[in-house]
Amino acid sequence: MASRGPLRLAAFALAVSTFAGASLASEPEKPQADKPQTDKPLGVVELFTSQGCSSCPPADEFFAELAAKENVVALAYHVNYWDYLGWQDTLSNKENTDRQYDYMRAFGSRSVYTPQAVINGRSHVNGASRRDVDGALARMDRVGEGMRVGIKVSRTSDRVMIDAGDAGNGPSDAHVVIVYFDPPQMVKIGQGENSGRSLTYWNAVSDIQTAGMWHGKAQRYELPMSEIAKKGGCAVLLQSVGKDGMPGPILGAAFIRKP
Repeated sequence: MASRGPLRLAAFALAVSTFAGASLASEPEKPQADKPQTDKPLGVVELFTSQGCSSCPPADEFFAELAAKENVVALAYHVNYWDYLGWQDTLSNKENTDRQYDYMRAFGSRSVYTPQAVINGRSHVNGASRRDVDGALARMDRVGEGMRVGIKVSRTSDRVMIDAGDAGNGPSDAHVVIVYFDPPQMVKIGQGENSGRSLTYWNAVSDIQTAGMWHGKAQRYELPMSEIAKKGGCAVLLQSVGKDGMPGPILGAAFIRKP
């Protein structure tokens, strides 16, 4: 299956400035911090799922628990390749499917599957297995494969500031990826393998945009609040990308919460 690549250039302009602890006195408003959260969460869980997959409801239910955690950035990508089974996933899009296929190539796998949970962009496990997901998060955090770069989010009435930290002696290049998602919603499935079931879906990804580059040094990125306000919610991922353009390890992450 052809892929358009994991990251698309943002349609809106992004102002970038190097962050070196400068005063914000010139700002029209004092930035307000988002809801308190650590600038280095435990990890990122990207669940690839489908309303038409009979194996997915247990993963979707477990994912709802992950989405409620303050220390995990949990994102659900609904894919479209099971639509032929009789039900078109109402939350799926081609970009989500492309991202999963890009991960497949990055991992050297020969096929995709659901429910698949990609942990920190580094490995994948069965998304319905609490033991495997929790175990991967804990193991990566223990061996230094968790969130290595801090990301802090603040805002004024008209903009969001994303401060990515310094890598020290660590990795030096990554994409700043903004992942938009829908608010929680219940879907009654009318056909297919899950026909007759009503399921609630959390953090279903609706759009992915590349907002800039990070080169290992502390840096600030600004987004217009108007862009954030259009969406149900969004997260920022600091994700390395291979020379072939495939997605690599996620180095930092944070939610960008609406006021």
